[in-house]
Amino acid sequence: MNGSVQVGQVVGVPLRMHWSVPLLVGLFAVGLGRQALPAWTPGRSGAVYALAGVVGAALLTGSLLLHEAAHAATARRKQISVEDVTLWALGGMTRMGRPKTAAAAFLVAVSGPLTSLGIGGAVLGAGFGLQLLSGWAEIPAVVAMWLGWANLFLGAFNLLPAVPLDGGRVVQAVMWWRTGDRERADLAASRGGQVMGVLMVAVGWISVLRGAPGGLWIVFVGLFIMIVAGAERRRAALHTALRGVRVADAMSSPVVTGADWLTVQRFIEDVAVPSHHSALPLLDFEGRPSGVVQLRRLAVVPPAERENLRVREVATPLSQCAIAAPDDLLSEALERLTLRTGTRLLVVDGGRLAGIVTGKDVARLMRRQTLGGGEAPGPTPGPTTEPGD
Repeated sequence: MNGSVQVGQVVGVPLRMHWSVPLLVGLFAVGLGRQALPAWTPGRSGAVYALAGVVGAALLTGSLLLHEAAHAATARRKQISVEDVTLWALGGMTRMGRPKTAAAAFLVAVSGPLTSLGIGGAVLGAGFGLQLLSGWAEIPAVVAMWLGWANLFLGAFNLLPAVPLDGGRVVQAVMWWRTGDRERADLAASRGGQVMGVLMVAVGWISVLRGAPGGLWIVFVGLFIMIVAGAERRRAALHTALRGVRVADAMSSPVVTGADWLTVQRFIEDVAVPSHHSALPLLDFEGRPSGVVQLRRLAVVPPAERENLRVREVATPLSQCAIAAPDDLLSEALERLTLRTGTRLLVVDGGRLAGIVTGKDVARLMRRQTLGGGEAPGPTPGPTTEPGD
């Protein structure tokens, strides 16, 4: 996610934090320290309320992290690749590959809400215990009660049947299991998400018009659900259209390449400028693909260093590129594209670069299928790479 930085790891995957997280913690702290605590435990100093508010907000943020960590841990147990976990203004997000079975999809989806509900129940019980021991006026009891109810709300809210909420993922998994058609389940769940998003926006605006500023938050969440559900619906439609299509049907071949042992200066003069492409695959001494270099990476190399620096030193190594074989299903291969790999899919056959698939190649394939009545075309001839980043 743009605007996030890696701050560590959780269950073995990178943990990223968005710039909006401190704002979220601040809002929680203010709500608890200036509203809930003074109302439930009057007569304490402002410093006590502030400290308790910050502690409660930090614990709630930790609860959000545990929610996402449950998704990531379950996905890894089910052999699903997990790219990272990101905390942001709406809680958290775990980026992962597509589950291979409906059962795995169900377990991954339900693990987060169950974790939140479990935390909420345990902390709420602890709050009741503190209340019995020391009276309702005690600060720790109030913080525990607030934290428990917040986690119960988080778990229940995430079970709403709207993609991208966990409840929407549960609906997807159940429909996939019942029908055996994954794309059909994805389309139905994404439509439900769009409907839920519209309803939330409407409810939020009605609340605002009635004098409740908190309705703006509901509007924001509803818009987010609408946007993500719409994107998922388009992706599901694409997977349906590409059903049975192989990577070889979409790839462009041959591909303009460059030697990875060339200096940056020579590569720019002899390969990059004549090619008119924004990114080029690299080949090693044995003619095997070794990575991809983007022209913008070459442009930032100081002119004084271009004669001594090899182009492979500023390229994305093959281990971080999206790779597929010609016979792989195109819909599955496209799932390997991430922010780290970029938008290009290298097609490798027997250790040799057989072609490349970009967004334009997929769009061209879709147009040709439409014109040809759905018949799968062969590889697109001619050297190419994606002209845009």
